Amino acid sequence: MSNPATLPADGAEALRVEGLDKHFGRLHVTRGVGLALGRGARHALIGPNGAGKTTIVGLLTGVITPDAGSVRVFGQEMVGRSPEHRVKAGLVRTFQITSLFRELSVEENVFLAVSERNGQSGNFLRAAGRRSDLLDETHSILKQMRLEDVAGHLIHDLAYGQQRLVEIALALSLRPRVLLLDEPAAGIPSSESFLLLDALASLPDDIAIMMIEHDMSLVRKFARDVTVLVHGAVILSGQLEEVMSSEEVQKAYLGSGAGKRGAHG
Repeated sequence: MSNPATLPADGAEALRVEGLDKHFGRLHVTRGVGLALGRGARHALIGPNGAGKTTIVGLLTGVITPDAGSVRVFGQEMVGRSPEHRVKAGLVRTFQITSLFRELSVEENVFLAVSERNGQSGNFLRAAGRRSDLLDETHSILKQMRLEDVAGHLIHDLAYGQQRLVEIALALSLRPRVLLLDEPAAGIPSSESFLLLDALASLPDDIAIMMIEHDMSLVRKFARDVTVLVHGAVILSGQLEEVMSSEEVQKAYLGSGAGKRGAHG
């Protein structure tokens, strides 16, 4: 089964993927992948290692060119467009591994990202001194991500969970309409996972978010809809409880025994 997820009643589409296919030589990595996110979606893309999730992120963001298929953001075709064009269209991603300026403060990292979006990054000191609007936006993002108390801290002094929050703050500085979170819990100790969950809960309701994640407890707390990818193909996509209780998903991904526990716990 490869039907895209059900959209809201008003039919507002933030992201629609159809027939996405990719080969690397003889290896067929994605097989006619289709999924859809409505405006404000909270969606998870899950699957075992080797399912093709990382390739999907590359295809969506333009780092990898598909052999066939369509990627639309609010109706605008992205295939053939550069990664930069996709970001400007509102399609933004985070990474599995943080890529921050570790010798700069939290505030400086976010300010640089805001300045870059506004074409001011080439004159950092002037932008900081004269563009109060950029500073105001920086502080607003820090507040939203609950990073105000560590704004002046250097990145390398932060706990890893807080570094992941800074990365999401950088993504927000690009004003995403569709946000891809690529394994946001990777490397975060379980004792810090609440920081991520609180931050995700604070994200604007109108941003469509797709999380690629292995941590099923996080998926269950975050997602309303789920797409399951196995061997490069979508086997089921729909509402969380329906998908997680599916025998097909339990056999193909979760395992017959562990799957039942995961689906209900």
